[in-house]
Amino acid sequence: MPEALLLRGIRKSYKDVVAVDGLDLEVHSGECFGLLGPNGAGKTTTIEICEGLNVPDAGEVRVLGETWQQGARALRERLGVSLQETQFSDKLTVTETLRLFRSFYQRPRPLDQVLELVQLREKQHGRVGQLSGGQKQRLALACALVADPELFFLDEPTTGLDPQSRRQLWDLIEQVRQAGRTVVLTTHYMEEAERLCDRVAIVDHGKIIALGTPRALIHSLGAQHLVEFKVTGSPAGPPVTLSDAELLALDGARNLRHRDGSYLLESAHAHRTIPALLALLAARGLPLEELSTHSATLEDVFVHLTGRHLRDG
Repeated sequence: MPEALLLRGIRKSYKDVVAVDGLDLEVHSGECFGLLGPNGAGKTTTIEICEGLNVPDAGEVRVLGETWQQGARALRERLGVSLQETQFSDKLTVTETLRLFRSFYQRPRPLDQVLELVQLREKQHGRVGQLSGGQKQRLALACALVADPELFFLDEPTTGLDPQSRRQLWDLIEQVRQAGRTVVLTTHYMEEAERLCDRVAIVDHGKIIALGTPRALIHSLGAQHLVEFKVTGSPAGPPVTLSDAELLALDGARNLRHRDGSYLLESAHAHRTIPALLALLAARGLPLEELSTHSATLEDVFVHLTGRHLRDG
């Protein structure tokens, strides 16, 4: 089978910015693939080009082995699209909305089947304007499911949802994935990407700066844990007599960053780094104000590569 999605040398510029800068990408059939990056990184522009909603200035785009120039109508029958923001008519019911979207396709899925899949059967006669945010997101996904497409594009599918609604949508995406469909999603929620995606590409300034499985990218840090700490007097108070060099010399330490008055120490062996850190602070007479540790994440990979956070604009 051909790749579900193939991009070669994609460029897209606007008046004051290069949104996509020579991007190459392959998405395998049957996988869930994530595009990660901060706002303005070029994720949505890339997705819009793949969906046929935007035209690149240069490069090649193949979707399910076809190009948009060869037969856009037939290709759209094979795709499901959930945009970053979907505007429905508040006066229509859930059923009326889905019937409208089903009319766009030659062989749509049965209405009852779609309602059951997105768990909206109890709301099928309710007006869209009365739905919660999570229910509207499930309706948006239902509209992408009505054609039983081979390839789904989901642009920031859980932005603004409460934790429970987000997890309900994750379960739905996993069902789609388990049915053998290909899913391409953009997100800046790292927990979402780590749970759903087989592979991810981290995008910054319109370029892919890292590509691989979540586990492989995290492993590439060379650090399994992040030790974050703050000492009394740093850095808003009197100067601290800790140097980066002596912190990096601690057992297991791999890298050091500073954030909002705290130190973030990447460690391959937190059980050795933390006792060494405490001993160093005691020797310097520096009281420990805060201390926390967590396992390395995809966000730590991004910060390590770019020096800024995924949620930074």
